[in-house]
Amino acid sequence: MKITNVKKLTVTAVFTAIAVIGSLFSVPVLGSKCAPIQHLVNILGAVFLGPWYSLAAAFLASLIRNLFGLGTLLAFPGSMCGALLAGILYRYGKNLWFAYIGEVFGTAIIGGMLAFPIAAFILGNETAALFTFVVPFLISTVGGTILAAVITITMKKSGILERLKGQLD
Repeated sequence: MKITNVKKLTVTAVFTAIAVIGSLFSVPVLGSKCAPIQHLVNILGAVFLGPWYSLAAAFLASLIRNLFGLGTLLAFPGSMCGALLAGILYRYGKNLWFAYIGEVFGTAIIGGMLAFPIAAFILGNETAALFTFVVPFLISTVGGTILAAVITITMKKSGILERLKGQLD
């Protein structure tokens, strides 16, 4: 295993822990738990680690949150779609705005719509519809994306962002 992979795995584990601990500060909105820290972590993961490690961190955080009763099964599509799309768009666009847009669109639109079959068929929510979770997921992801933008833009202006990314390559 390369040293780079060990570094990325370590940062993935740290981001997972931050997302799990951050879920203690969730806000219920229209039937879902909105955890903006997860979306902050998704963007940081996309920028520092790329799409696959970011996806892994989102999956692990969702799994741990569910195992400890801190989240619902709806955490999986919301966090994972946002993390993956943010990572893919950032990797190919090389611009922080691509990560932000990928997180918001991936979580709110794609994840929100993928939450419907989970809510309807697995959780037995008879009132769920295709777009039921888009607005609550949007609220959560916008909050986390604003936090991530403040952090990443500040890091970019100070030069820290590129230095840290360079240490993970």
